[in-house]
Amino acid sequence: MKILVSGGAGFIGSNLTEYLITKGHEVFVVDKLLYAGRLDNFSNSTKNSKRFFFFRNDIGNTKVVSKLLKKVDAVIHLAARTHIDRSILNIYPFIKDDFISSAKLLETIKDSKFKGRVIFISTSEVYGSAQNLPMTEAHPLAPQSPYAATKLAAEQLAYSFYKTFGINLVILRLFNQYGPRQYPEKLIPFFITNILSKLPVYIYGSGEAKRDWVYVSDGIKAIEKALKTKENGYVINIGTGKSYSIMEILDLLSLELGIKPLIKKIKDRPGHVYNLQSSQELAKEKLNWEAEIFIKEGIKKTVKWYKEHEKWWVKRRETKAFKEHFRRWYNER
Repeated sequence: MKILVSGGAGFIGSNLTEYLITKGHEVFVVDKLLYAGRLDNFSNSTKNSKRFFFFRNDIGNTKVVSKLLKKVDAVIHLAARTHIDRSILNIYPFIKDDFISSAKLLETIKDSKFKGRVIFISTSEVYGSAQNLPMTEAHPLAPQSPYAATKLAAEQLAYSFYKTFGINLVILRLFNQYGPRQYPEKLIPFFITNILSKLPVYIYGSGEAKRDWVYVSDGIKAIEKALKTKENGYVINIGTGKSYSIMEILDLLSLELGIKPLIKKIKDRPGHVYNLQSSQELAKEKLNWEAEIFIKEGIKKTVKWYKEHEKWWVKRRETKAFKEHFRRWYNER
């Protein structure tokens, strides 16, 4: 297949792009290259591949995207700002990039009469804290952060384009992804790199908030399954069906690193979601997918990658974008 991947230079996107290329697909990446999306997320073999094509641009750029839609068989829409803390400090970039750019992409798909598969990547954060467990796709939608609200608005707009204009759509609500190349503001790489840097580990409130953690290669395989299925118009959770608290994650990381971290408890995040745990039933039924890598193995793989790629994460932690956010956010806590 020939596949357009928006946000393909980010964490999930770069892992997905490399995976798809190894499977023989041609991948057309569109990415603005903001602070988390970087070309050095790709290996040299990927960048030099004849099946890799890169376009530095906003996925909302109608002129660029309409030309690419003539060349591809499918679209995987990953491009988004994803850091909840940043959305609390400034919502406007999230409205622009997560909602408006998504709206422009959908309009371009509609106007181009594109008939290929469209995979819209959403997030479990649209549910808010679990009202019942496990969380099925019918769980009430109650986003608790500006980030989650913009993602929900965008996914519902996408669904409306399926209903109104007949685009060939599947929406995947990914639960908390982790693994290699994740920007070090996110919880697991933030903890790993802080511990390796002999810095405190910051814990919101009691640290008992729970998440369903999905290793990135499992998330990618779910996306691949969604490309191949003929099912249309579904919203599908991608999770493991298990949840672990922040303190449990920290204990696993400490054990794997062999280092006892300095813990600094801080004021809780506003609107913090306290429990997320996915039902896997619809993913099994519609995609023939279920998680293969669970938390202990995933943590082991992730720690190994960050230990072996110190230059990668040090470079990111030394940027102005990282330092300014770190200083502003944690000083306010």
